[in-house]
Amino acid sequence: MFHTTFYVRRLHSLCGLLVLGMVLFEHIFTNSMAILGPEGLNTALEMMELIPKPIFMGLEIGGIAVPLLFHGIYGIYIALQAKNNPCNYGYIRNWNFALQRWTAWFLVVFLIWHVGYLRFYVKGITGTPISFELLQNFFQSPIVVVLYVIGMFAAIFHFCNGITTFCMTWGITKGPRSQKVISIISMLLCAGMCLMTLIFMGSYFIY
Repeated sequence: MFHTTFYVRRLHSLCGLLVLGMVLFEHIFTNSMAILGPEGLNTALEMMELIPKPIFMGLEIGGIAVPLLFHGIYGIYIALQAKNNPCNYGYIRNWNFALQRWTAWFLVVFLIWHVGYLRFYVKGITGTPISFELLQNFFQSPIVVVLYVIGMFAAIFHFCNGITTFCMTWGITKGPRSQKVISIISMLLCAGMCLMTLIFMGSYFIY
C-alpha cells in the first residue's frame, strides 16, 4: 500500500532542511561581507548579479520559492494538527516542539514582509539594486531592526531544530543518546548563526 502521508512528510522535511538551509547560509554569508564595509557587501552582491537572469530566476522560482511554498503550506497543515504533549516528550523537547510551530507561524508573516518589500517592491518594481547603503537606510528604524533580528533568529532556530527532527524522521538517529547528541550540535549551530547575524547587523551601524 502506498502511504502518501509518509512520503509527503519526508519530502516536507527534506525541502525544509535543504532549501531553508541553503537560503539561510547564503543570506548569512552574503550579509557577513558587511563586516568589511560597503565595498565588501556591494562586491558580494554584484557577483550574484553576474548570474544570467533566466538562470537566476529559475533558481529563485524552482529552487527556492516552490519548495519553500510547499514546506510552508504543508507545515501550516501540520501545525494546525499538532498538540504539545508533555507526557510523551521531555521538557526541553516539548519546548522545542512548540517553538518549531510558533517560529513557523512567525516566519510566514516575516517572509511575506521581508521578501515582499526588498525582493518584489524595491528590486522588482522600483528596479533599485540591493546595496549596503540601501540596507543601512532600511535598518534606520529600530522597529525594522527588531523585527528583522527576531525573524532571522526564528528562521535559524526553525532550521537548526529541524535538523534534529529531520534525523528522527529519516531514522538517522534512532536512540535517545544519538538524538540528544544531534540536538546539542544543532543548538550550537543555532547559537553560532545567531551570533553571526548580530555581528553583521552591527556593521550597518558602525560604517
